[in-house]
Amino acid sequence: MLESNGLVTIAFRRNLIKQGIGKPSSDIGEDEYDLSNKWLTSSYCQIEPAMAFQLGLPVLILGEKGVMADGVLEKGALGIYMPEIDLDNDLNSYFKSKEWVQIIQKWEGYVRKVVESKGQPPMLY
Repeated sequence: MLESNGLVTIAFRRNLIKQGIGKPSSDIGEDEYDLSNKWLTSSYCQIEPAMAFQLGLPVLILGEKGVMADGVLEKGALGIYMPEIDLDNDLNSYFKSKEWVQIIQKWEGYVRKVVESKGQPPMLY
């Protein structure tokens, strides 16, 4: 991770919860919520972006449509908008869209800053 300049994660649907409840019988008075028919992704889609974020690296997460937005997958959790991709639609069209071009250009700009700063001596102020 220390040799990286940025991280891209794709949160594909991996595990389907057929029937479930979030926060059942919570002691702190939070309301229960339904988790039935929700998709989870790999735990590495939480771990690796968190590691990169701790190091100050730019993180871009693409979430497959239907994946539960939890932890770093919540919109705005890491600062960059997390686009949702629908594998049932034409991905080439999405990757030509204004939304995608703006997101990837913004992330690329952050990566370029990391590359530039790696060659500079540390600054105290």
